[in-house]
Amino acid sequence: MRNKFNEQLHILNNEMIQMGNQIVRAIQNSITAFFEQDEERARQIMQEDELVDQEQKKIEMLCFQLLAQQQPVAGDLRCITAAMKMVTDMERIGDHAADISELTILMARNPYPLESDNIRRMAAETMEMLLHAIEAYVERNIEKARDVISHDDVVDELFLNVKADLIGVMQLHQDYAEEAADLLLVNKYLERIGDHATNIAEWVIFAVDEQRLEKQ
Repeated sequence: MRNKFNEQLHILNNEMIQMGNQIVRAIQNSITAFFEQDEERARQIMQEDELVDQEQKKIEMLCFQLLAQQQPVAGDLRCITAAMKMVTDMERIGDHAADISELTILMARNPYPLESDNIRRMAAETMEMLLHAIEAYVERNIEKARDVISHDDVVDELFLNVKADLIGVMQLHQDYAEEAADLLLVNKYLERIGDHATNIAEWVIFAVDEQRLEKQ
């Protein structure tokens, strides 16, 4: 019975890694499409969001089966609970990739009304958080997960800087107000991805060692 349970846990872990890889690709592609104003790539990302949703449902079903058919001990129960929580954040990250892609299509025909350096750095820092959060799960690496959590302050500061820049554009250049508002949304989606990466990292810590999370 325990061997069967361990086999199912292994399947769950592989599915989690697969979903993690899906959302990493989705965000990487959405950011590239945004900066290159690539409508075709943006449309493809929006279409592929359904694959992330399907993977979420598959993982949730695996978790329910493990809980219903087996009697997990405390450590196993933490892993299953964490997986169910993490896939919700992963699915939302996939949604944000689609959201950014939708705005990319909307803004593709006009130049962006702001120098992109800060937004590029925001995107890079957010991407780094997500990559490390997924790596922390794969490696069961508590220290890497804690680094992700602490790095959220960097993304929050960049978010405020970009927001201030865009509000300045809206105040000084009324002709670009609509485009600046769209960029504000992109900035917000990137900040939310950082928040979801933080949530994933917190659940990694919970899954590996519940007591360490209490010490955060």
